[in-house]
Amino acid sequence: MNNDIPSPSFFARLQHNIRSLGTTEKTVFGFFGVLFIFSAFYIVNSYSEKYMTVVPVNGGTIEEGVIGYATSINPVLAYTDADKDVSALVYSGLLRATANGLQPDLAKSVTLSDDGKTYDIIIRDNATFHDGTAVTADDVLFTIEKINDPVINSPKAASWSGVTLEKVSEKEVRFTIKTQYAGFSENLTLGILPKHLWNDVEPNLFSHSTYNQEPIGSGPYRVKSSGKNSSGLYEYYDLVPFDDYVLGRPHIGHLIIRFFNNEESAVNAYKGGDINTIGGISPESAQRLALADGTVKRIPLPRTFAIFFNESNAPVLLNTEVRQALNITVDRNALIQDILYGFGLAATGPIPAGFVGEDFIPATNSSATSTSNTSLSTNIEKAKALLANKGWKANTDGVLEKVTKSGTKSTTEILKFSISTSNVPELKRTAELVAAQWKAIGADVSLEIFESSDLNQKIIRTRKYDTLLFGTAIGRDLDLYPFWHSSQRNYPGLNIALYTNLKADKFLEQARSNASSTIRDIAYQGFEKEVATDIPAVFLYSPQYIYIVPEELQNVLISNITSPSERFMNVNQWYVETEKIWNIFVRQK
Repeated sequence: MNNDIPSPSFFARLQHNIRSLGTTEKTVFGFFGVLFIFSAFYIVNSYSEKYMTVVPVNGGTIEEGVIGYATSINPVLAYTDADKDVSALVYSGLLRATANGLQPDLAKSVTLSDDGKTYDIIIRDNATFHDGTAVTADDVLFTIEKINDPVINSPKAASWSGVTLEKVSEKEVRFTIKTQYAGFSENLTLGILPKHLWNDVEPNLFSHSTYNQEPIGSGPYRVKSSGKNSSGLYEYYDLVPFDDYVLGRPHIGHLIIRFFNNEESAVNAYKGGDINTIGGISPESAQRLALADGTVKRIPLPRTFAIFFNESNAPVLLNTEVRQALNITVDRNALIQDILYGFGLAATGPIPAGFVGEDFIPATNSSATSTSNTSLSTNIEKAKALLANKGWKANTDGVLEKVTKSGTKSTTEILKFSISTSNVPELKRTAELVAAQWKAIGADVSLEIFESSDLNQKIIRTRKYDTLLFGTAIGRDLDLYPFWHSSQRNYPGLNIALYTNLKADKFLEQARSNASSTIRDIAYQGFEKEVATDIPAVFLYSPQYIYIVPEELQNVLISNITSPSERFMNVNQWYVETEKIWNIFVRQK
């Protein structure tokens, strides 16, 4: 028989010892016990923070409001911003615009020939459409052939005119252009249609196909469901990730695009919480919105608004001192604050403000830059002095006149001209404010406001204006040739300043025909110096694209977009939900 008494357990001994303690000793023991627990928790938590990483996970929903309705979700036909928005999500091109420039999307590689005229493109082996069909060279060639079909009347046709297409193999295509053009790569962002679905659609029925409203592409998102209103217009599209997207499955579980008839409806929906993301609204609406739960992204647009001089229609503008005085007087900061509510940048030359090239540092209009931080009253006095020194004097009405004598004859010039612009609130207000500033130096300025169609057809087309308040929009390639080369002075050319300068022409030709960023940068700097000297226009501002997103939406990387739809440039990397994992597992995840 074993008479040994078993030893009490550790916890039993601890319990006995605690009971034997006095009240004060128990209090001290309890304090240090609690302190120990909190210290251990702090150490473990600190260790976790140091050795764990927050990573995005799949899930969450974003509901975005878009102004206008999508009717042609088709990269060949897309014309409106609503069409382009959904097309950018559903379709993908050979290349994709990113914050770091154009990068491969469907393309595995793009090889440019030494003479800069031939592009050999190999398509990724794993590139497929949403229905599982492989993307091939036939799909690429089919898409471009449809763009070039005159019956279809694609808005993209001009971009592909004169391009020779060739199928090298099932996964390789070749494009050849007649002359070297640095901006051709932009064409390769075109969304690719699935030939096997569109092949039997006749050209005259192309715009009526149901695939325009029920699109199937190879982009980051595919259509899960949609809904129409009583008028038959699509009210929303519920987009979900395409698991086999070549750049990786998107994180956001549902990207719902809701369409609104006008800006007011979209803004009210945002205020009411029906949508949590909205873009493309006016500066005035953005200023009024309560943004406590959102983040405003200001995105530079490659657009410059200016007042272009037509010296043929208003000979008074042939006087260099007149153009200089008008340029000096404009208060660009006042325009940005009063017209754009701060959502814009001052423009001092033809390169859009905020534009960032690979190596390009824009030259500046020295007279505009030097007065940008000077008070309006000071600039007015400078402009008056400049004109007075050249013989301009006020008449009985306070308008400046200049008398020039030639022998026994004398001619009188009156500082009088008009500003023509579109019947758009922001442009009308801009014209009114600039006209008031110019009147302060003694100019007789009148306004001529036209509906957009009349302005384009009756005024711009015929070049019947003294000055024109208008905007220019360039691409990512920074091709200024269409807007400023002397060969583009007459319609359909876009040189609305009717600018002629042989040195400037050579700079533009050099920039357009060279792929070298260094050569193009030097050429554009030379061009801007010529423009700054000649002052064929008074540059005003570059507006910013306003995009309001919820605070929980992360990794939205947007820069230098050429169209609003490019705000989705890295949509597959957006996320709203996260989790913490140990660092050693980050790569494997």
